[in-house]
Amino acid sequence: MADSDGSRPGRLDLAQDRTDLAEDRTVLAHERSFAGWVRTGMASVGIGLGFHALFQALRPLWVSQAIASAFLLIAIFIFLSAERRACAIIRRLESHQVAAFKPVRIRLLTGSLVLATTALLAAIWLLIGK
Repeated sequence: MADSDGSRPGRLDLAQDRTDLAEDRTVLAHERSFAGWVRTGMASVGIGLGFHALFQALRPLWVSQAIASAFLLIAIFIFLSAERRACAIIRRLESHQVAAFKPVRIRLLTGSLVLATTALLAAIWLLIGK
């Protein structure tokens, strides 16, 4: 209970503080989850490029290009899925004492990753083997 002078927080104030801190922890946990999905997408890019580099001698050439392209397309899907999920959760949650990742930065990062992966995809089909 709060003192008559208001110096001690009441039970409701303490409960609200705990709720706010829990929401902050959820925001931070979600940011770690988003980072994990981005790492998974980058791993898919690496697998696709590595596969193409290792099996470039495979004939016909389009076989290694197609398999590498599948991994790059999976990476793009992962990036876009992570962005949509992250932005949806950020809209629902409110950070209190932590600085949350802004949706515009998430979209900018996702756009950059999708653009770079698309450029790699185009390079595999247009530049390699010429």
